[in-house]
Amino acid sequence: AFPASFIVLKEVTIEKRGDEEIITSAEMPLVKEVTTTLREWGSIWKQLYVVRRLDRLMWDLMEWRSQLLSGTLPSDEFKELKQKVTSKIDYGNKILELDVVVRDADGNILDPERASVISLFRAHEDATAKITERIKEEQSNVQLDHSGVSARIQSSPTHSLYVFVRNFVCRIGEDSELFMSLYDPIKQTNISENYLVRWGDKGLPKDIEMLNSLKVVFTDLGNKDLGREKIYLICQIVRVGRMDLKDTNHKKCTMGLRRPFGVAVMDISDIIKGKTECDEEKQYFIPFHPVIAENDFLHTLLNKVTTSRGDSGGQGLWVTMKALVGDIVQIRKEYPHLVDRSTVVARKLGFPEIIMPGDIRNDIYLTLHSGDFDKYNKTTQKNVEVIMLVCDEEGKNSICLGAGDRPVNEYRSVIYYQIKQPRWMETFKVAIPLEEMPRIHLRFMFRHRSSQESKDKSERNFAMAFVRLMKEDGTVLRDGIHELTVFKGDSKRMEEVSSYLSLPSERSHSDSHKAATLMRSSSSVGGLSVSSRDTLTIATLVCSTKLTQNVGLLGLLKWRTRPEMLKQNLQELKLIDGEEVVKFLQDTLDALFNIMMEHSQTDDYDILVFDALIYIIGLIADRKFQHFNTVLEAYIKQHFSATLAYKKLMSVLKTYLDVSSRGEACEPILRTLKALEYIFKFIVRSRMLYSQLYEGKEQAEFEESLKSLFESINNLMKNCRDILLPMMLRELSGALAVVGDGLQDEKRNSVELLNNILEVLSRNDVGDTFQHIQDIVSSLLRTINRTVITMGREHALIVSLKPLDHLFSLSFSLFKDFLMETFLLFKDLIGKHVYPSDWVTMIMVQNRVFLQAINTYADTMNHKFLDNNSFEVQLWNNYFHLAVAFITQESLQLQHFSPTKRSKILAKYGDMRRLIGFAIRDMWYKLGKNKICFIPGMVGPILEMTLIPEEELRRATIPIFFDMMQCEHNHSGHFRKFENEIILKLDHEVEGGGGDERYMELLQSILLECAQGRPPLLTEVQHFVTLVTGLLERLLDYRTVMSDDSRNNRMSCTVNLLNFYKDINREGMYIRYLYKLRDLHLDGENYTEAAYTLLLHSKLLKWSEEQCTLQLDFQTPQSQRQLKESLYDTIISYFDKGKMWEEAITLCKELADQFEMEVFDYELLGQKLNQQAKFYESIMKILRPKPDYFAVGYYGCGFPQFLRNKVFIHRGKEYERREDFQSQLMSQFPSAVRLNITTMPGDDIKNSNMQYIQCFTVQPVLEIPPRLRNKPVPDQIINFYKSNYVQRFQYSRPVRRGKVDPDNEFASMWIERTTFITAYKLPGILRWFEATNVFMIPLENAIETMGQTNEKILTMINQYQCDDALPINPLSMLLNGIVDPAVMGGFAKYEKAFFTEEYMHEHHEDRDKLMRLKDLIAWQIPLLGRGISLHGKRVTDDLRPFHERMEECFKQLKKKVEKEYGVRELPDTDERRSTRPRSMLRSVRQSICSLAGSECGTPTKTHPESMILLLITSSSLDSGIPPSPSVMPRSSGSVSVMDESGVEVEVRMMKTLM
Repeated sequence: AFPASFIVLKEVTIEKRGDEEIITSAEMPLVKEVTTTLREWGSIWKQLYVVRRLDRLMWDLMEWRSQLLSGTLPSDEFKELKQKVTSKIDYGNKILELDVVVRDADGNILDPERASVISLFRAHEDATAKITERIKEEQSNVQLDHSGVSARIQSSPTHSLYVFVRNFVCRIGEDSELFMSLYDPIKQTNISENYLVRWGDKGLPKDIEMLNSLKVVFTDLGNKDLGREKIYLICQIVRVGRMDLKDTNHKKCTMGLRRPFGVAVMDISDIIKGKTECDEEKQYFIPFHPVIAENDFLHTLLNKVTTSRGDSGGQGLWVTMKALVGDIVQIRKEYPHLVDRSTVVARKLGFPEIIMPGDIRNDIYLTLHSGDFDKYNKTTQKNVEVIMLVCDEEGKNSICLGAGDRPVNEYRSVIYYQIKQPRWMETFKVAIPLEEMPRIHLRFMFRHRSSQESKDKSERNFAMAFVRLMKEDGTVLRDGIHELTVFKGDSKRMEEVSSYLSLPSERSHSDSHKAATLMRSSSSVGGLSVSSRDTLTIATLVCSTKLTQNVGLLGLLKWRTRPEMLKQNLQELKLIDGEEVVKFLQDTLDALFNIMMEHSQTDDYDILVFDALIYIIGLIADRKFQHFNTVLEAYIKQHFSATLAYKKLMSVLKTYLDVSSRGEACEPILRTLKALEYIFKFIVRSRMLYSQLYEGKEQAEFEESLKSLFESINNLMKNCRDILLPMMLRELSGALAVVGDGLQDEKRNSVELLNNILEVLSRNDVGDTFQHIQDIVSSLLRTINRTVITMGREHALIVSLKPLDHLFSLSFSLFKDFLMETFLLFKDLIGKHVYPSDWVTMIMVQNRVFLQAINTYADTMNHKFLDNNSFEVQLWNNYFHLAVAFITQESLQLQHFSPTKRSKILAKYGDMRRLIGFAIRDMWYKLGKNKICFIPGMVGPILEMTLIPEEELRRATIPIFFDMMQCEHNHSGHFRKFENEIILKLDHEVEGGGGDERYMELLQSILLECAQGRPPLLTEVQHFVTLVTGLLERLLDYRTVMSDDSRNNRMSCTVNLLNFYKDINREGMYIRYLYKLRDLHLDGENYTEAAYTLLLHSKLLKWSEEQCTLQLDFQTPQSQRQLKESLYDTIISYFDKGKMWEEAITLCKELADQFEMEVFDYELLGQKLNQQAKFYESIMKILRPKPDYFAVGYYGCGFPQFLRNKVFIHRGKEYERREDFQSQLMSQFPSAVRLNITTMPGDDIKNSNMQYIQCFTVQPVLEIPPRLRNKPVPDQIINFYKSNYVQRFQYSRPVRRGKVDPDNEFASMWIERTTFITAYKLPGILRWFEATNVFMIPLENAIETMGQTNEKILTMINQYQCDDALPINPLSMLLNGIVDPAVMGGFAKYEKAFFTEEYMHEHHEDRDKLMRLKDLIAWQIPLLGRGISLHGKRVTDDLRPFHERMEECFKQLKKKVEKEYGVRELPDTDERRSTRPRSMLRSVRQSICSLAGSECGTPTKTHPESMILLLITSSSLDSGIPPSPSVMPRSSGSVSVMDESGVEVEVRMMKTLM
């Protein structure tokens, strides 16, 4: 029943902490951890659902949690499950970038209260390493990491490459041999032995059973091999048949000759290193490259092909391949479908990185390098074939050519046709039983091969060479190049072993005398003589676990043959190269223990064998040979058999320990202690073998010996701490003082040693340690202080030194210098973040130690350094800066953490910020009259502290500001320093993320509350609070939009800030934001606005040599003149890009004036004048599209304060349509609603919580500069001002007001004209400015309509003058609509509406507007006359009656208008010739302008009224055109007509919109 079915009662534990009771669940800790983890992961999973692996991890944890709660698991399964759970949690935390959880050996979370700082640090290191390794394993299980070597490949010491030859496509026509191997193109050497495939002339394997079975695995590759820059898979193709493929007579040709044919090469670096995922089914094509010339040796061709690529013509090898991890035993187990017993194994040329016991190898790789053979009595060079045989004294032979091929009796080289110095570079393997090695030698026979079989049969061997594989001292032939002696003589004698075996086989300095003697007396040595003109060079590589090239090691391995040398060989073992020793590790260990066993009755060799043993163990401990640890372990478990060795080992070990305990010198003791682990393993294994063999015999004696051995160890360690610690501290003090220099390993070891000492001393089971810790503190503390302070932040050892900081809480003998250093050290360590950010436990423990130490030091400072006699400003300053650095560090900002992490930290450590914040407050108030020393220096740090979003902390620390103001006011009568500093720092801190609206409220209320008790300060504090509140509002807006995609919003907030700083006279901050605005403009390619922005900075500078104040980080010391000149150059370049050449010219003139009149730099003056001229030319020649202007209203409370319910005028970009502008605008506010009205919205929209955007086009109002008035100005110049330097914009729409007169609609038609006036002219420092609005009365509408009608007449006349092909109908309709009263299109309605006594009586203020309307009506008559005259010339006969009717109406209209409004006529002039000076034309234009009653061709008033003026200009006709009345084309907006006298008259209408 409810609620019992829904409620589960759980046991709890109640823990008392002071007065608080902490209640926690009594569930096992691991279950609680799983529960907490699942909750935390769940919240992250909801935010990041794309994390596919997380759901699988969570399901696993939930299932395992159920199993843990069941309580039914056996202990072993429970332990295994616990391991799986903790591993899964740690793995999940890492991939989610959560904090590392440190655990003890049982998987329980490590309690920092019960662990030393050093052990906690090491636990973090171990946990991080394990998790990293786990992630690598996970990645390698899913897929290869294509960005680098896979985790599994990295972790394995042995690698292999599986290759399956699918097909060989090549046009040969004869049998061939394919030699495949791995190759290093950089070193130009083979990495592996060859895999040989014999291919038949039919295009199939020679052995047809091998079809689809040509598989090989290249093994023994190590990490060093994978570290090579490049690895290639190569195939050298040798054909077997005729000398020349062109020979067609097979019967006469010598067959069976091995001839070079070509190579195939593929770069497999990425495949073998795991960078490219390889599927064993994917086939790769390796292109074939043939031998072109006879001197193209295969090896040379190989190197050419690896550096260049050519066309293979479709010939080559098809293979599949896969990189495998492990040695041959492993891969046969893991990849049985690929590697089985039939798969050929091609081993590496050399040993693998690990040689396991039992891996017996005895391979000798021989490379036939090169030769040099004289032609002697032949006319051409020989075709030399080298035949090699493996021989003993009796002449028996045996050879193995390569992997995958059966052994052959002899090796025959490739033949290069008529080459004197053939370079074969052919490598093959010689496999010989170990016992036969001393009797074996290699014999090389040289024979000339003829292409014709008849001649070839008669050829005999013309020379020979040989080499022994073992030297007389029993060592094997050394690796490397060998130049052999070539002998001549009878071919049969050459095959007799006795005839040459006693001769020197190699050419060397020592053999030169013997060779010369041999040449002089050849008959005495079997008829063979040295051929001085012939040479042969070979190279050998011995890969043998039984044959050594070191005499000393050989003497030890075969000690029984020369027992008298045993002592010497044992002593010299440590002189042998370590690589040679570990290569023969098993044999060497067997030899040592055999010596020990066979001399069990005497101790003659015990110490020497023991020393040799610890030397070998020390070798394996070396990083270079660390892989051999597994080999040594395997040897002890599987191959070690010395049953009596334990007695000898224990005896020598006890002797060493006893000698050292007595304080006597014992040189091997350190190596012995390092090897102690393996020595005991040998002792234990030996005793176990002895006990098994003799059924537990001598057990009591063994136990007694072991007890005695441990007593010796105890004696050695007795009182060790008192003796060793002072000595260690002296050494460490010297080493740590210079830890930044020298060998890093040595320095790291010093730090590690100190860590180990402290970890031991922190344990509870090592006796009293207080004095020892005090010794460490007094000896090393200041040294560590100074070392860490001087270390770089990224120094490799800083992480290792960091755990030592817990020492500082233990030191109480504090002095000024020490405190100064310690404060600097703490501040440095806090800022360096040397621990990874996910080591939260380590970081919080460190912070707790810091907090304890800082509070301890604060008490000392209050007692010793506070009164006036001992007050230290710098010490207190360091304290405050340290405390603020501590409180503001990232790891303590709980608001940034997840709720789970925040709860854990608060439960375990509390909020340390509050504790240190209150301490800072208390320390400040204790300063008394010394506070003034820290103003304004401490304003910034205190501000940083108050910005922390913790209410109590803010309330406790904000009053410090008032105390600072009061302190400075008492001292100086004002607090300007404080005010300046807080404005400067507030800008920096808020931009960095500090502060919020709640902080602004608290700051305002707390400061005003504090000021109430100090009336003299109240007014100033109120002013300060208003100032700072205004700044904070703007800074918070600025910070909000900085992360916004809207560049416009960022610019608006930036302008708000720079205007604020300008108003409060903070020039530095003002300039800083000017450059931020400039950068925003440049990002948007707003070059004009960027120029105006920089112009504001330039206006702050004077043309003087006075030095500039450095306001910007990138600014260099320079005079104001230099900076202003540099700014002008930049601004001019921006104006040039923005096509604002008028502004650029103004600046050029100012610069030119300076260069000419002030600095007299005529070179720069010339450059500037040239640039100015270029700008003038651009104005006249380059088209500048007029930008449109848009009114944008932002309505609703959803917008930020700086946009809310405001209207802005935006300047569009070139060719930008309103639709495009609006679309971009809406994209910045995706949730906004577009208003499709142009009127002001109501209060319901303005007060809504939503966002509404209104956008429509407005018209700029032209404002002509005074310098252009009353002057004939070209259109290119005037047009610029129509859309630039504008501050007034208008939008008109028709509305009906009052009673509608059905007979006269114009009487009630109003134009609602909104006039927007921007705060600044456009363009300016923004592409938009806030705007403010008037209605248009019907009379104004009539004036505008008349103006538009007149302009329409002019435009149409101009069109008909320019184009004779235009149809007459539009002109007919326009003119008739005006002059014919029946059409009602003229101005009669205006006369009835406005020219009445009633209207004039009611609207006295419209007298001027009525006069203007009459003037426009009067001027329409001459224009209509010109139009009707043009119509009469173009009208057709069928429309002649219509024209005549129109002329009649016009006469009546003209008579009426001229009677009522006066006569307007176009002036007559005598100018008839096109050669009239331009000055005369200008004078005529000016006189006509005066007739028009205007002072300029363009209206100049800025009020919303409009007027229409006719500009009547005259100019002469071009010469050659008859002076008859005609129409001439003119610029847009004007028309030219010819009067009867032949004078061209231009009528231009220019209009200003309201």
